[in-house]
Amino acid sequence: MSKALQLNTPIGSLEAYMSYVSKIPLLTAEQEQQLAKRYFEQQDLEAAKQLTLSHLRFVIHIARGYTGYGLALGDLIQEGNVGLMKAVKRFNPHLGVRLASFAVHWIKAEMHEFIIKNWRIVKIATTKAQRKLFFNLRRYKKQLGWFKPEEVQTIAKDLGINKTEVTCMEERLHAVDAPYDEPTNEDASYQNLPPIQQLASSQDEPSHLLEINRRASQHQNLLTAVGALDARSQTIIKERWLEDKKSTLHELADRFKVSAERVRQLEKNALKKLHHAITAAA
Repeated sequence: MSKALQLNTPIGSLEAYMSYVSKIPLLTAEQEQQLAKRYFEQQDLEAAKQLTLSHLRFVIHIARGYTGYGLALGDLIQEGNVGLMKAVKRFNPHLGVRLASFAVHWIKAEMHEFIIKNWRIVKIATTKAQRKLFFNLRRYKKQLGWFKPEEVQTIAKDLGINKTEVTCMEERLHAVDAPYDEPTNEDASYQNLPPIQQLASSQDEPSHLLEINRRASQHQNLLTAVGALDARSQTIIKERWLEDKKSTLHELADRFKVSAERVRQLEKNALKKLHHAITAAA
């Protein structure tokens, strides 16, 4: 294999990549058959590599057909390349078909999956019938307006599905993703509110009410416990912990005519009583 075909060639853009791929020579039927047998029978990775490289332009050709969905061509090509590699891995050269004919299913399958997942925030097609509609509706649509009843009937008949599914998919394709938290007018109806404003208030949730009750109970227990302290301990707790301008141990010691160490002991004992009262009721 020539140096011009090595994958480590610097590629700076999608245009450079496509230019590079266009220079890779196509394989003849005989060359393809030989390489496919080498990989199928001997697991020759070099043969698989050459098979993959020679079909990269085929992936680009398919990807161009899906550019109308608003997704980057480079991303579509990347997904298609994954499908191509899966096809090469599963290709049986003894079936008598060319690799391109076999790989087209795997390439499109990867692209379809990518489009379905990324075209809208909310999945637009989940069933087999919906996927068939999604990728065929654009081909049937001859104008930008809505389908006429006779057109719906024709599409449903051609695709082997019922008319309701056609109408439903058409509505999904016309729908626009709503912003989750976009502000709305105060007089907007409930149906027109963004999703975040349609959520129920958390104020009435059991967990929220339980937390409110728990905090109220703790506050009441704290007040009761403080009230049970002697007057001197209450003053120490208040001026050491609750006032904006807190008193020092020495200031309180001078007021009560005791040592600073004694004030510290009274403070410590009072805090223990408050902590016990709160935790016992929790």
